[in-house]
Amino acid sequence: MKRLLLILLLLLGLAQFIRPDTSVPDYDPAQDLIAMTKPMPAVEQLLRAACYDCHSYETQYPWYDRITPVNWWVQGHVDHGREEGNFSRWGELPEKKRRHFAEEAVELIAEGEMPLTEYTWTHAEARLDAGQKKLLMDFFNGLMTGTRPGPAARQQRAHDEHEERD
Repeated sequence: MKRLLLILLLLLGLAQFIRPDTSVPDYDPAQDLIAMTKPMPAVEQLLRAACYDCHSYETQYPWYDRITPVNWWVQGHVDHGREEGNFSRWGELPEKKRRHFAEEAVELIAEGEMPLTEYTWTHAEARLDAGQKKLLMDFFNGLMTGTRPGPAARQQRAHDEHEERD
C-alpha cells in the first residue's frame, strides 16, 4: 500500500511538467466583440467577468491552474468555449454565425447554464443575479436582432434624459 502511494505521488509530481498549451495565436484586437460593439460599461464588465475567460483570448488563468491535472481540465473548458464562440474573433465571424452565437448565449444564460456552475465556484463576480442576466440577454438579443442601441443612440438617450431633467 505504501509503495502504491509512493508511486502515485511520484507520478503526480512528474505530471506537473506536462502542461496544456495556453498560448494565444495572433489576432486583431479591433475584431473583438467589445471593441466592435462598444457596449455599456455595465455590460462590458459582465462580459469580462462571466464570459471572457472561456470565450476569448483574454483568459485570466487562476492560481490553481498551475496544478496538473486541474490545468488540463481548465484548459479543456477554455478550448471548448473558444470553439463554441470566441469574442476575440467576433469580427471575423460571418453574420449568420454571430446571430446564432447570440441566440445560444441568450438561451444558455436564461437556462442558468452559462456561466458554468463550476466556473462560478471560484469566480464570485461571475455569479449573475436576475438583473445582470437580463442585461446580458438584452445585449445578446440586440446583437441577434440588430436592435441593440449603439454608441450614438446611447449618447442621444443620455442627452434626452439630461434635457428632461433641466
